[in-house]
Amino acid sequence: MKSCGVVVEYNPLHNGHVYHLKKARELSGADIIIAVMSGNFLQRGEPAIVDKWSRAQMALAAGADIVIELPVAFSTQPADYFAKGAVGLLHAMKCDAICFGSETGESKDYQKLAQFLRQHMSEINRRFKENKDPGQTYAWQMDQVLKEFMPDQPVSLSMPNNILGLAYAKENLLYEKPMELYTITRLGSDYHDKELIKENFSSATAIREKLLDPMQKKDLIEELKFSMPYRSFQLVTTHPLVSWENYWPYLKYQIQVQSLEELRSVYQVTEGIEYRLKAYIQEAESFEQFISSVKNKRVSWTRLQRICVYILLQLKKEEMTDELKKPKAIHLLGFNPIGRSYLKVMKKAFSLPLIANVTKKNNNLWTLDIKAGKIYQMGRMDLIKEQDYYRQPLKFYFENDHENKA
Repeated sequence: MKSCGVVVEYNPLHNGHVYHLKKARELSGADIIIAVMSGNFLQRGEPAIVDKWSRAQMALAAGADIVIELPVAFSTQPADYFAKGAVGLLHAMKCDAICFGSETGESKDYQKLAQFLRQHMSEINRRFKENKDPGQTYAWQMDQVLKEFMPDQPVSLSMPNNILGLAYAKENLLYEKPMELYTITRLGSDYHDKELIKENFSSATAIREKLLDPMQKKDLIEELKFSMPYRSFQLVTTHPLVSWENYWPYLKYQIQVQSLEELRSVYQVTEGIEYRLKAYIQEAESFEQFISSVKNKRVSWTRLQRICVYILLQLKKEEMTDELKKPKAIHLLGFNPIGRSYLKVMKKAFSLPLIANVTKKNNNLWTLDIKAGKIYQMGRMDLIKEQDYYRQPLKFYFENDHENKA
């Protein structure tokens, strides 16, 4: 049974994601699609709009055969650590291939660039330091350096999917038997586009904007039906939605009561950022206002959001150093009959323990994520269920071409 992995967030799942799943199966010739999905806190440093179980249902209904969780230590990271966790889990499950979306470039381009970086990293780093510009993003600066070494290479690091694709390719090369690489070109809206497009693929950003708009009207909700498969639409319109504003009171409390020394013990609180956090927390009336005030040329919006996640979850530097060595377990969120067959045949060969049910016997493998789940619940305490303990994997059965209930 040939397997192909996809690394996803589904915040929420839309028609572009369905296209990705379909093309991953076609390009790789895979019998099994394994989705490594971020849990309740995501790469750009924000809570998922709906919980991981709802998004796992979306994935299974859209065509994934197995859904596993990317631990929070990796899911809230820049590209390299994010890829380390995701690619590590796919290798642990003996996956044969990985398929990712990109804005430019073909699979061979990512393979070639990853190999070049591996062989010439010391020279590239030296040139990067010589040209370092604190007024520009790391990705932009690295893109300029790579153009000096490889002027004609088509993988632009100014685009978010390309950055992730290259990170997957680099991490994959560290393994004795690398997975096959496949990439598909992103269609429709750009990642940050905020307008729904009826004739093409709308971005997840645009869909979230509409869902979280307090002034939304019935006709606006109806527009979403053109951008999402039915099961995704049903879940986001019937389940509790959250954003950073739901967690703002808890974050504000954490920053106010902690001393500067305590804040410095939190992962990635460095370079004196704790002073700016303390200075602006008193007057800020919303999360967005707070980030806008603290942000400067040295600290991007995304990095600040990630720091806020680390503070909210109280992720300490020492424990994160240990967690980021490699994933400790494979947390199974759901599967269909094809996925069950793969698990039955292959699970004895997995190089990490498989957790199908978090209990007191195995919770030492899932400590940070249990804490993250408890805090995620606090965003809507009245409506969001327990996220980890004694939650059984979702079992999906085929009916109506992937559009039934999980």
